[in-house]
Amino acid sequence: MFGLGWFGAGVSWVHVSIADFGGIPLIASVLMMAALAGYLALYPALFSYFSKNYIHTKYWPLAMPVVWLTTEWLRGALFTGFPWLSIGYSQLNSPLSGWMPIIGETGVSAILLLLCASCAVFLPRKQWLAPVIVVVSLFVSGVVLNQYQWAKQTGDTINVSLVQGNIAQEMRWVPEQEQPTMVKYWDMTNEHWDSDLVIWPEAAIPKLEPFAQAYINRLDEKASSTRTGLITGIVDYNLETKEAFNSMIALGSKAVGDTEPHYRYQHSNRYIKNHLVPLGEFVPFEQLIRDLAPIFNLPMSSFTRGDYQQANLVSNGINIASALCYEIIFPRQLNANLTEETQFIVTLSNDAWFGRSHGPAQHLQIAQVRAKEFGLPVLRATNNGYTAIVDAQGNIQSQIPQFEAAVLTDNVTLVQGTTPYRYFGDFWTWLIAIFGIALTLIFQRKER
Repeated sequence: MFGLGWFGAGVSWVHVSIADFGGIPLIASVLMMAALAGYLALYPALFSYFSKNYIHTKYWPLAMPVVWLTTEWLRGALFTGFPWLSIGYSQLNSPLSGWMPIIGETGVSAILLLLCASCAVFLPRKQWLAPVIVVVSLFVSGVVLNQYQWAKQTGDTINVSLVQGNIAQEMRWVPEQEQPTMVKYWDMTNEHWDSDLVIWPEAAIPKLEPFAQAYINRLDEKASSTRTGLITGIVDYNLETKEAFNSMIALGSKAVGDTEPHYRYQHSNRYIKNHLVPLGEFVPFEQLIRDLAPIFNLPMSSFTRGDYQQANLVSNGINIASALCYEIIFPRQLNANLTEETQFIVTLSNDAWFGRSHGPAQHLQIAQVRAKEFGLPVLRATNNGYTAIVDAQGNIQSQIPQFEAAVLTDNVTLVQGTTPYRYFGDFWTWLIAIFGIALTLIFQRKER
């Protein structure tokens, strides 16, 4: 029941895309949403089952975080993974967020489990001292850690403009709207060619890349002539292999001061999305289930994945790690794409799929946590919100309200340095977890 409540409420925004754009009856969409919540609830249920049946010791709080981490790892890995709504994100604005640059959101989740388990053991026995010491120590250390900047500001800034077109989802792939949409993005950018970097959202150009060459080349020439870098989302389609790719391409100046257009079709200064959304961007067992309902035949629901690890985009001399849409929820994959030269994380998304639900706000919060974990600014450009600039501490520096066509322009401060989490990943979290489970097994054996 806990899991059903957690995910039934927490990811209810999935219902919006199913009901509004899936073309299936309301009852069927509710049942599909219930099935998703039921599947996700299996993981906390597995945690409860294992804890109840296999851990029999008064030192069980040591084992709880390990079991939880294991089931959450499975949730983030099986069937391509869906680690959305992990409990560590809830601590973004709490003192415990100071631990995120060290042990990541995963480690903070483990801390929460340790705190809860300790309280559950000691408080009923009226043993207040131990849980108070643990809670105060972790929170005070978190406050202290939050004052430390792992990545130091260099003093240099980059002027960026993030364009939010606010194109209605039902109009995005209507052929008659291709030209008006492309004109709109161009016109919205016209006053911002003096920016160092202009960023458009996921699939902002609503035309397959091979058929948008004239428009892209003009865009490339314009950006180059103004010494501006431009990054946009676009769908590429290989006419020979019949494969589609959800892509980000860099246009305009590649090096600082470069006025020579460098775009060529299928040039290497691009990123191809690797972590595709099941049913949204690829259909498992495609030949079997595509005919079941229109939800399995949504526009752009048959993509080919790019490589897990890809080179940074380079735009106007800026090295950029990329994440398309929900790839931002996979910290280990993002970390694999960071290099010593990476200066920003750029994530493009189209959250119009989820209407006025709480999904887009959760998506933004996840991006904030990534910024804090890796000590890098995150530039988030979306179709209809939330478009935002997040600083290296995970704070929202500036943003545009949802459902407005607007351009967010601001100066972003460059940073130098790294965080322990960026360097070690989840190594320390799992090492401590293994130590905890080893102690639990030792104590359990002695008690027998």
